[in-house]
Amino acid sequence: MTNSPLIFAKMLDGNGGSTSFSSLQDVPENPSQIWLHFDANHPEARSAMHAAAPDIDEYSLNAIFDNEARPRALPLDSGVLIILRGINHNEGDEPEDMVAIRLWVSNKHLISLRYRKSKALMQVSESLDQNRGPRTIGDAVTQISANVFTFIESSIDNLDEKIDLLESKVMDEPSRKLRLDISEIRKSAIVLRRYIAPQKEAINQLRYAEANWLSTKNQRRLQEAQDTLLRSIEDLDSIRERAQVVKDELVNALSDKLNRNLYVLSVITAIFLPLGFLTGLFGINIGGMPGVDSGNAFTIFASSLSVLVIIQIILFKLFKWF
Repeated sequence: MTNSPLIFAKMLDGNGGSTSFSSLQDVPENPSQIWLHFDANHPEARSAMHAAAPDIDEYSLNAIFDNEARPRALPLDSGVLIILRGINHNEGDEPEDMVAIRLWVSNKHLISLRYRKSKALMQVSESLDQNRGPRTIGDAVTQISANVFTFIESSIDNLDEKIDLLESKVMDEPSRKLRLDISEIRKSAIVLRRYIAPQKEAINQLRYAEANWLSTKNQRRLQEAQDTLLRSIEDLDSIRERAQVVKDELVNALSDKLNRNLYVLSVITAIFLPLGFLTGLFGINIGGMPGVDSGNAFTIFASSLSVLVIIQIILFKLFKWF
């Protein structure tokens, strides 16, 4: 952990670039269009954030530091609190273990807070270093939102490809092992939808927020992001339904396979039932059994059993039992 809770400070130059500062002491007084990114795991993060944005109220401060923060957008007099959930790209973590993106936005400040790294947010930061980033705070917020939903859409596309592959496997080679794969996809879709669905209302609240930093262009981009989000929710619902259908098809295929095996065993049992009866009957050691004194008795008996099997098979064919 570093000595400072500040991860970076970037003052937007209005041309897609920024001026970076290594500490809060280097940031000019009353800066315009500045983005401050803090590490929430630092013990001084809360006080540093309050010092950087004294207009943030206690409720918003508590909400932005909440570990279990739910996606929402809350317009207030001094700014807008925005909490989104994005795909987890951190090494060793599951994509469905979504990362919270916490923003406090006012006319002059964009303050972000992180417990875990967000690829959607860091891409915007890197674009500023390359002089092809957002020109205003509103642009930065809309780009972060767009990145979040683009990565979500990409993750859902991966789920869709997995369910397509499972459908092919179920049709070609149904196996009990596929049940676990289907359950994993369905679980991922449920978890993703749980966090994605509330963001629809959050973006809607943000679009209609009375904020000077939101331009008409920003609102259009938010509308596009919301459309992407709605498509993602519909795709997740479709994946959940398809996963259930694939599971049902797998159960049916396994049941059919079991029934076929049982049918074959039943046919074999039916063929050998009279044979077993006859061999048992002729195997008793009592007087009067035919062929006891004949040297050809066994050959005749074995041939008779073979003829009986052939007759049974012909009858089964005629009755279409197999």
